[in-house]
Amino acid sequence: MIVRTPIDLRTLNREELERLAEEMGEPRYRGRQLFKWIYGKGATSVEQMTDLPRAFRTELARRAHITRLEPVRQLTAGDQTVKVLFRLPSGRHIESVLIPDFDEETGRVRRLTVCVSSQVGCAMGCAFCATGLMGFQQNLTAGEIYDQVWQLNRLAEERFGRRITNVVYMGMGEPLLNYDAVLRSVALLTDRDGLGLSPRRITVSTVGLARRIRQLADDGVRFRLAVSLHAPTNAQRSAIMPVNRNEQTDLDDLIEAIRYFEARTGQTITYEYCLFEGFNDRPEDAHRLADITEQAPGKVNLILYNPVEGLPFRRPSEERLQAFIRVLVDRGVTVTVRRSRGQDINAACGQLAVREQAASEAVT
Repeated sequence: MIVRTPIDLRTLNREELERLAEEMGEPRYRGRQLFKWIYGKGATSVEQMTDLPRAFRTELARRAHITRLEPVRQLTAGDQTVKVLFRLPSGRHIESVLIPDFDEETGRVRRLTVCVSSQVGCAMGCAFCATGLMGFQQNLTAGEIYDQVWQLNRLAEERFGRRITNVVYMGMGEPLLNYDAVLRSVALLTDRDGLGLSPRRITVSTVGLARRIRQLADDGVRFRLAVSLHAPTNAQRSAIMPVNRNEQTDLDDLIEAIRYFEARTGQTITYEYCLFEGFNDRPEDAHRLADITEQAPGKVNLILYNPVEGLPFRRPSEERLQAFIRVLVDRGVTVTVRRSRGQDINAACGQLAVREQAASEAVT
């Protein structure tokens, strides 16, 4: 007797759902109806799909299911940033964050950004990152990535009365090590029958995997790309980012890959640069960073570090920050500053999941 593994409908795209419908003796348009129910209406069971024939629903419920992430904990910061800890079907945990941006004059929400995870843990081992303390544990499916956005979009509508505007892949994990699922999830998010987001409202952040950046260029992606630079020399970068210790992923090769990406796509990337006191925040570091932007043009997003318990890194003073900015501006670099959000709820990626994992291990 052949035992079939139940199909997770939330791992299938529109074309695959259409093929499934055909295999079950239904017309292809039933697959499009399935897509709308799963990704447009957020259905969590086949029984909810009331415009499908009862016989089809019965057979589909027997052969398939719809994965849904289970919210375990929700924390709200004083600045109204919301972090949600989700439990996966595997029992592991990931984090997602809803970040509101308010107009200072009117107090109204200008932008609502969801920060999503693409992996459980991370293999990159960056010295300043809470997620790196977990090591790599699991890739997420495209549907698990999509469900984070869907659930936080529902939260945004309830709390702020409007839909999300942006998605950033800056949560747990290295997105380009889960390449196919990340690109599939972007396709779902931008589908007119899904959340219908513009690709220009989606940013994928990478530690700088040069080969994958070139692949993104060859695949003609339309979303925005951010590169976690964090240091302006190979010696400094290798000290905090193990990925830089390989000549195929070091700063020199990364710069060449960025130049290739920009030439193929016509897009300018963003350099993410987290400032650490006494390590990469000196004027000479700013000059070296400006040199990089001259070789491979891009704007710089300076990040004020969100401290992680047990790690030695600290954010610089406002005076050192301003001195760093002045050098970049004088060199003609476009600079933005991202001040940490949700510090009172441990909003740095991975902090809640690390604690949840530690608690689980203590119990077992």
